[in-house]
Amino acid sequence: MISFCFGALGWTLAEYLIHRFDGHGMKGRTPSSREHLAHHADPMYFAATWKKLTTAAVVVCVLWGLAGAPFAVGFVTMYLTYEVVHRRIHTHRPIGPYGRWVRHHHLLHHHANPRLNHGVTSPIWDVVFRTYQRKDVVNVPSRRAPTWLRAPETGLVADAFSGRYAIRGSPRT
Repeated sequence: MISFCFGALGWTLAEYLIHRFDGHGMKGRTPSSREHLAHHADPMYFAATWKKLTTAAVVVCVLWGLAGAPFAVGFVTMYLTYEVVHRRIHTHRPIGPYGRWVRHHHLLHHHANPRLNHGVTSPIWDVVFRTYQRKDVVNVPSRRAPTWLRAPETGLVADAFSGRYAIRGSPRT
């Protein structure tokens, strides 16, 4: 069980490092950095599932051999959790305190400062490496505002999210 938990924690560190140093730091010079920057240009773009699964399979095999099955299973379980959470951040309304927090944290990364808040599922490594940003209101460009953020009648920020988000620019029609 301890090894499984270390595997899950290991994914949160890998998530942070990959996001910060490959996704952003490589500035499009690697395939994964290009995929990541495409997602920043269009937050509804996600890399193909087959690419993610192929990479995950290789990583799991390596980790299984180096650190053992429980660590590898913990790592991949947290990775799969990350994939679900990250997609839902962009596509679904938040549910509960964690859902509200994770969306706010990640959308700050997308729309306030992409050099900060690299941890998608957790702020642990942002705090450790001093890249954590807290801000009361996230200003989201109108063309990139997720559907869940808008009131269907007006295209403006839904009442449930006012005070935490603002939409810059004219509403979509």
